[in-house]
Formats: sequence, C-alpha cells, structure tokens
Amino acid sequence: MTANSVKSMNKAQVNDLLGSRRIDHVVVIGANGAMGYGSGALFTQAVPRVTFLARTKEKAEQGLKAAINQVRSATVGTRVDCGGYDDALPAAVAKADLVFEAVTEDFEVKRQIFDLVDRHRRADGIVATVTSGLSINALAEGRSESFRRNFAGLHFFNPPNVIVGTELIPAKDTDPALVDFLDVYSTKRLGRVMVRTADRPGFAGNRVGFKVLNEAAQLAEEYGPLLVDRVVGPYTGRALTPLATIDLVGWDIHRAIVDNIHRNAPDEVHATLKLPAYMQALIEKGVLGAKTKGGFFKVENKVRMVLDPKTGAYQPEAEVKLPDLSYIKEIARLHHDGRYTEAMAAFAAAPGDMAKLARKVVAGYLSYAFHRVGEVTETIDGIDDIMGFGFNWAPPSVLVDVLGAKAAVAMIEEAKLPVPKLLVDAASASSPARLYKNPHGNIGRFFVAG
Repeated sequence: MTANSVKSMNKAQVNDLLGSRRIDHVVVIGANGAMGYGSGALFTQAVPRVTFLARTKEKAEQGLKAAINQVRSATVGTRVDCGGYDDALPAAVAKADLVFEAVTEDFEVKRQIFDLVDRHRRADGIVATVTSGLSINALAEGRSESFRRNFAGLHFFNPPNVIVGTELIPAKDTDPALVDFLDVYSTKRLGRVMVRTADRPGFAGNRVGFKVLNEAAQLAEEYGPLLVDRVVGPYTGRALTPLATIDLVGWDIHRAIVDNIHRNAPDEVHATLKLPAYMQALIEKGVLGAKTKGGFFKVENKVRMVLDPKTGAYQPEAEVKLPDLSYIKEIARLHHDGRYTEAMAAFAAAPGDMAKLARKVVAGYLSYAFHRVGEVTETIDGIDDIMGFGFNWAPPSVLVDVLGAKAAVAMIEEAKLPVPKLLVDAASASSPARLYKNPHGNIGRFFVAG
C-alpha cells in the first residue's frame, strides 16, 4: 500500500509518466450498465476511440444512447463503436490500450470475462476493473504474468462524469510503474481525485461509507426511514441522506457490498455491517430501490411514500409522525450562514434523544474512519479524499477540525466507541494541527442548510 504520489511529483516527473504509455483506444466491457456507459463517456473526453461491448451489439448501442443522454453530448457518439462479446470482443481487446471491465458485481462473472480478456489481450495492454470491493488479488489469481503485471482496480463512483473521487487498487503483482501511470493519467487526463487504497473488502470509500449507510438501515427498523434520514441528514455533513442514498445505489448493490465486507473483514463494529433481515426479505420480493420505484421511499401519484420496515407497507410522508427536531433548524441556519464551527458546537450540545442518536452515528463514522488508517490507506488523507470527493460527505478530518479534537473525542466516548489514537493525540496537543490537508477541499461544500 502506497500513499498518493501525484501530489509530490514535479511537472517533469508527471510529464515523463504521461509519456511512458499511450492510451488511444479503450474497450469498455459491460457498457450497457450505468457504470459502464458512464465510464465510457468519461473516456471519450481523453481518447479518440472507445469501444462499447455488451452481451449483444444492441445492448451496447443502448449503453451508447444512455451515455449520450447522461452527458448531454452527441460528441460521445463520434468516438464510440459498439459490439457484442461473441463477435467483437476478441478483435477489440487485441487492439486495446486499456480494457475497462464494468460488468455486474459478481466474482464468477468477472472471472469469466477475464478468461476471455487474458486470451486475447495485447501483452502490454492494461486491464482495469471497476469493482466496488471484490478482491483485486483474487480476480488476478491464475492469470498470465503479463495480465497480472498490467492489472489494477480503478474504482469510479457513479455517475463518473459528476463524482470525481476514484480509488486505485494495485494487486500484489501489479507493476509499480503502471500504478504511478494510472494515478497520473487519471488525475491529469480524466480529472479524477485519486486515492490509492489497499486490496481490502470495500477498499476505503465503501468500507467506511457503507458502514454508515447500513447502520442507518438498521436504525430504520426501530425509528422508521423518514426519522432516520432527518436525524442523519445534510446538516451532519452529507449531500444526500443515507437511506435515500441506498435507494439510489440499489438495495441489491448495497447488499453485495455489505455482505462482502461483513464476510471478509471482521472488525470492531462487525455487527453494524450485517444486512438487516427486513431488507433481505424485501429484496427477495423485488424491492431494489429507485430502479424498481420502491425502496425506503417511493412516489405514487406525485405523493412521496415511506416504507414501514416492519410490515413492508408504505404510507404518505405527511402522515408519518415525527418527534420534535427543532434543533436541526438552528444548526442548518448556522451552516447556511457559513458558521460551521458554531453549527457543529450546537450539534455537540443539542439536547434530546434524537440529537444523541445523530451524534452516535457521526461518532461511529469518525471512530471507524480513523481506525482504518494503516489498513485501507496509509494516512487519513486518502479516506478524507474519497469520502469528500466520492461520497460527497464531510471528510472525517473536516468534522474533527470543525468540532475540535476534544469535542470529537468526547462525542466518540459518549457513544461508547473506541477512540482512535490519532484523535487522542490531537486532543491532548496544546495547539492541535489542522487535520484536513487537501488544499482544494472547500469545507463549505460539505455542509448544507437542509
């Protein structure tokens, strides 16, 4: 595991790396899926030729149409050709500088695709997978030596044309020079904010982010989805509320991610990453979130409806009774005025059970994120960047800086969670240093009024 390197490179080193390889032709496998066509559209901004491949040419063409609609540019179509796996994959992969795999998040399906790719690829062709958390080393196992040296995870977040945070995950046999090249290329040519992560379940972003999302899903069974999304809402430092995020991602994708982490990464909050039984039961009945027009929330006849996790029934949002949440309005007002330190001080001091619940979730986010340092990234900077530019959440260090290290530690202790050593040290310092290091991260973007 290595820290981000582009930030420490001078211009000459960056130019040398960019000149070390050429990427003129990208093949996207699984181009009919949202991540496939979204990534394909992104590549058309940097390379003259992109090939969209799917099970059939017709499905690939559907992906192209979706890509054009997503970025609202017909120019995408001038750089894309389409084909099916059976008739077009061998020839396309043989000529590709980069093969970008974006098929469904299923280990065996990806392995079957890589069987084909390894058989037909150029010896120096790069192969990247956009998996959201499957083992990069396991996917490379049994492949040819040249495949393994030229293989890495390149995890874009959806939609890639909007969300710039990207994880770069080398396997143990990946050529270090390729890792540096992909880091620089993605930063300079694709406009990414790159984070190098270890090959651990969920990597950095999903490991930390889906812990919070799944905790919200567990709490929804007791408190109801609407109350949870209000209590853990934008005023706590996130652009989209947690359960609305799960609906957008898809319940099936959420299940795949948390099941992978829960199964393969037992840690201090293992139970928090277990999929709630009610979600499993509803998934089996076809409830998958926004793509099935039903999840924690749905719209019927222009009325927003809210799920009752205990019964599986829905009721109009206006009929859901909520406790007094007036404390949120004051905090949101302070955020709106740019008074973030005062807002989070008010959050730390807010009375009532719901404010305490919100602090427990935020404290869990801080404790879990800082405890992952050394496991998924070398420093907190990488976790900060992927949470800020991948999830559009206030990075852990931003929350600590705004709260103050002593208040952050007190919040974690109030929640009866383990306090990371880095925060203990920061709280005991006579003049705590600012933890958030990204010079381009405007912290105001992470705190919204609602």
